[in-house]
Amino acid sequence: MKSIVVYCGSRKGNRPAYAEAAQILGKTLADKNIRLVYGGGNVGLMGITADSTMQHGGEVLGIIPGFLNQLEVGHNGITELRVVENMHQRKLMMHEESDGIITLPGGFGTMEEIFEMLTWGQLGMHQKPIGVLNVEGYYDDLIAQADRMVADDFLSVRNREMLIVESDPIRLIELLLNYVPSPNPTVITPERS
Repeated sequence: MKSIVVYCGSRKGNRPAYAEAAQILGKTLADKNIRLVYGGGNVGLMGITADSTMQHGGEVLGIIPGFLNQLEVGHNGITELRVVENMHQRKLMMHEESDGIITLPGGFGTMEEIFEMLTWGQLGMHQKPIGVLNVEGYYDDLIAQADRMVADDFLSVRNREMLIVESDPIRLIELLLNYVPSPNPTVITPERS
């Protein structure tokens, strides 16, 4: 695994543990010689993760649309910053440039990114490991919702297992590095009446 995309907030949140987890994650990526791919901003958990990776000698690729480059202030202190036209190009390029996925706490954009990767995995479009860093129980409700989807037969157990959950950043990276994709992924198909 050469690159991991990290989805996370453009805000820091109000708990110090979020920033601490982002710092540890960035350091661990650098220590393991794994390139960080992320949304290109220098603010919030995005900036903290990128800064930590760079400070520890790692490589960072930021991908940001032009309109957000002004709002989020694109990070010019990273290895490479690519400015693209729109959010669709950003997300596709982030996917193409990564071998695995980690999601830190974040808002609507972060949720949209993780769910898109889960959906693409469910549809057989990739077999990359998808990890959620569940800092301070931030994703407990999301995990409970995924379990409810299985219980109510909207999601297969196999597809639910695509979501790798861990509260420790170092352990989560190890889980992704040791991930073995299912030889027979369950592709969702519509019901026929």
